[in-house]
Amino acid sequence: MPRRAPSIRPRRSGRVKRRLVDSTRGGQESFPSTIKSLGKPSPEPTPVPVHPMSHVETLPSHAEVQRLPPGVTSTQPGGGTCLRIELAWGRVRRWYLKTFRAGFVKRMRELRVGEPTGCPHEVLDSRDLKFYRNQTDCHWPATVDPFAWRERIPFARWGLAELQLMTWPLVALAVAAVIAGFWYLAIAPVVCAGLVIWFFRDPPRRVPRQAGLWISPADGKIAEITQLEHDDFIGGPATRIGIFLSIFNVHINRAPVAGRVLELRYTPGPFLNALDPKSALVNENMWIGCVADEPALPAGQRFVVRQIAGAIARRIVCDLRPGQSVARGEKFGMIKLGSRTELILPADDEFEVAVQVGQRVKAGETVLVRPRRANHTEPGASRG
Repeated sequence: MPRRAPSIRPRRSGRVKRRLVDSTRGGQESFPSTIKSLGKPSPEPTPVPVHPMSHVETLPSHAEVQRLPPGVTSTQPGGGTCLRIELAWGRVRRWYLKTFRAGFVKRMRELRVGEPTGCPHEVLDSRDLKFYRNQTDCHWPATVDPFAWRERIPFARWGLAELQLMTWPLVALAVAAVIAGFWYLAIAPVVCAGLVIWFFRDPPRRVPRQAGLWISPADGKIAEITQLEHDDFIGGPATRIGIFLSIFNVHINRAPVAGRVLELRYTPGPFLNALDPKSALVNENMWIGCVADEPALPAGQRFVVRQIAGAIARRIVCDLRPGQSVARGEKFGMIKLGSRTELILPADDEFEVAVQVGQRVKAGETVLVRPRRANHTEPGASRG
């Protein structure tokens, strides 16, 4: 028989002892004895002392909104070979446009909204903002952007460079093998190319619109549902839901509710296997602190989404910046190859967790938490 869905505990009154669990430290937390795990028990790790591509409205500064930290110099702060290749190609492309397509450059400058202050290179069109949307306010409206169609293709725009750099050499090997008469040698590169294409897919999602729902920020399998005695950013008891993403899952991250970004914290680190409990403590990760902005949720309710790198996934992409607003289910980044994503939200007796450990979920579709008073369905969920 299925287990009863665990509830989110109410906020305790009175003085709460400060714990080591502190989401504002970007994953630098231990597991004190007061944390009651609702998932499968796992060995307690040794504490380690130790951080959509479319334009979104940026709200005016607010007292709670923090500056973008110095370590976040692009939407992919961990860098990478593919990023360097793409930036090098951008320099060549900009030279070509200025030399041979001056009319295009002039027209795009006239259509641009805002100035590209903060971007480390010239901005001639929207392609130049791919890795620096979190550094500047300028953008092109989708109605006049000649590259807006890239948002509609079924592949992650953040991974198009990797998709081409990995796929075309494999296709060339397969073609060469067939031409040479050794067709059976083409099987391996064709399979590998298919896996790469499958990994960077970006299928459309039907976002639930019922009031008061928290939806999954990532595809994968529920690895953990843990009650935290205290979370400093949340300001009291909290519930942490961890999602493991294998290399076969879609790796696009989506906002669990509508809200506004208050703070980002990027922490460099090792790349342990995402199945290892210690990976949530020490691996490279991006901590995103937000405040919910939905009528059915308490005013000022805070939550955290953490993107955590894994043994294979070593590049975190986060397209957000402090002060930016996002809609429920909106794409805001990805983790390239297998990884882990966490959602930390306030404990509240009026809401209940709608998933179980081991259940498969889909970003933007599967309901993770719902109001107790409502009988919501869980579109997109499947047992696994």
